[in-house]
Amino acid sequence: MTETSKIALIPDGPEQTAAAANLAERLALPMVAADDQSYQLLLVVTASRLELRQTGPGAPGPVYVDFLEGKADFRRRYGSSRDEGVIRAVASKKSRTPTVLDATGGLGRDAFVLAAHGCRVTMIERQPVLAALLADGRARAEQDEKIARIVGERLKLLTGDSREIMRELPEAERPEVIYLDPMYPHRDKSALVKKEMVILRMLAGPDQDSAELLAAARACATRRVVVKRPAGAEPLAELKPELVQKCGAHRFDIYLIGGN
Repeated sequence: MTETSKIALIPDGPEQTAAAANLAERLALPMVAADDQSYQLLLVVTASRLELRQTGPGAPGPVYVDFLEGKADFRRRYGSSRDEGVIRAVASKKSRTPTVLDATGGLGRDAFVLAAHGCRVTMIERQPVLAALLADGRARAEQDEKIARIVGERLKLLTGDSREIMRELPEAERPEVIYLDPMYPHRDKSALVKKEMVILRMLAGPDQDSAELLAAARACATRRVVVKRPAGAEPLAELKPELVQKCGAHRFDIYLIGGN
């Protein structure tokens, strides 16, 4: 099975057929029958949200972007700079709520936490299916009165190659902080990996251009670049950071720009 044929799109019911057809055309994906198991992944248009499902026996539950409930909502309501490592890593004494560019959008959880903290965050996701999941989650969040303002005013989404976008940003639009959470290739095959990571790796694979991404980020940010890494992993591109903030099973490597 080729890379282009590992994912297809299905409607969850007859009422979703038109919306599914439009999305399939926009993403250049085949639309297949709901019982088609010849694809590794299915992007499913349901009545309430967009989901990514793995096929086959023992497949985990669906992956989707949700800022309204679950971990994202818990972190919004109860997270603080004291217990949220990403906030401590991104903020500084000079700027407690900096402008942030999340150059590896993924499922948007850290970006949402930063936006809820008060930062103005722009997410960039180059994988079209992931970008569609983010757009769907963001659109649903904008309809909720509790977080509509957070999302509408402080959480922006761009689809494209972060390296190119960062290089082309005008001087006046350069963010104070750029956040990177590149896909890390787990070498321990016996390790238990969250269902989201399993499916995202199937879809996007490991980042092969992390060194170039870090270089572009350091040339674009005005204060710091923050890189999320597994606790025992080598620094990205083997480049030693100025600061390291440990946070359980992972850490944040911080590269200061101009001493900030």
